[in-house]
Amino acid sequence: MKILKNVFWVLWRIWFYIMILIPLIIMSPFMTIAIVKEKWYPYFFVMARIWGKFILLTCGFYYKVESECNLEYGKSYMFVANHTSMTDIMLMLAVIDKPFVFVGKIELSRFPIFGFFYKRSCILVDRSDSKSRVAVFNLAQNKINQGLSICIFPEGGVPHDETILLDEFKDGAFRLAVEHQIPIVPITFADNKKRFPYSFLSGSPGLMRVKIHAPISTSGKLLGDRRHLRAETRSVILNQLLEFEK
Repeated sequence: MKILKNVFWVLWRIWFYIMILIPLIIMSPFMTIAIVKEKWYPYFFVMARIWGKFILLTCGFYYKVESECNLEYGKSYMFVANHTSMTDIMLMLAVIDKPFVFVGKIELSRFPIFGFFYKRSCILVDRSDSKSRVAVFNLAQNKINQGLSICIFPEGGVPHDETILLDEFKDGAFRLAVEHQIPIVPITFADNKKRFPYSFLSGSPGLMRVKIHAPISTSGKLLGDRRHLRAETRSVILNQLLEFEK
């Protein structure tokens, strides 16, 4: 029985990666055109959402969203979520219909096909390069000026220890939110770690629960307030994770 389960997990994982590539290959001519000009990004975002939903659907995931947030048209936000799985990217695209740009690790740009679109549509940060971190702020301002929102996973990556419920948050998202005076929207992903963890021989199709929390205002806040905002945001997500576990 264990051998059969292991075979299933291996084939399912391979299927997941195939499903990442198939829609990218099919839509690549249209996606390439949509990233030629910055003002066309909303069209690219629509296709990215189709890509994310396609992967979730074909891999047996379905999601249930509870929201305390009515996103305003023409307003930019800082979306912040816990990070536990590769599926976090797809689920974020699926549940947020307001165009946003990911701030992500430059390492992901090395993946074939996916990396081509990733590095042209996201704000990339090289954490080993201080100049790269500074450039993120200027790039973020440019996106916000276009009416876009920003999305960051503030844990800075998926914790290697899967027993960690929520890792400590880094300052970047909160510094950006204060610098650009945009509200922070905490988002809690309850089941992604269980559904598609980084441990290869584990996971399963099924429900992914999402809670979109009420925005946290940064109006009038200064850089010195970012630690309080970081702690408040982490507390909101952590408490919701604990609530989901009951």
